[in-house]
Amino acid sequence: QVQLVESGGGLVQAGGSLRLSCAASGRTFSGYTMGWFRQAPGKEREFVSAISWNGGTISYADSVKGRCTISRGNAKNTVYLQMNSLKPEDTAVYYCAVATTQRMRTSSHFYDYWGQGTQVTVSS
Repeated sequence: QVQLVESGGGLVQAGGSLRLSCAASGRTFSGYTMGWFRQAPGKEREFVSAISWNGGTISYADSVKGRCTISRGNAKNTVYLQMNSLKPEDTAVYYCAVATTQRMRTSSHFYDYWGQGTQVTVSS
């Protein structure tokens, strides 16, 4: 049993910042990739960012490059997403996910565990 809990979402004005956090529990995450996805109303779930188990490999979606920074906690079962210069287009439910692979993955199909999501709303 693996559980992931996201936090840090909220309502912010355009141009503001938020830091999302994800805490995983239940099993060790050594060797696992952790990532962030988001889903807006009426749209498919899309990749945002991911980080390898040791933090050596990081990937960002083109839509957030330069505005977001992903990092992994020392315990390796936590991941953060710092979001700056937020835009209304960033409004979505953000999900933390874990892929049981050591290879970087950007497709949701490779992720086995998902959190319940945290709402991010950016006002114009």
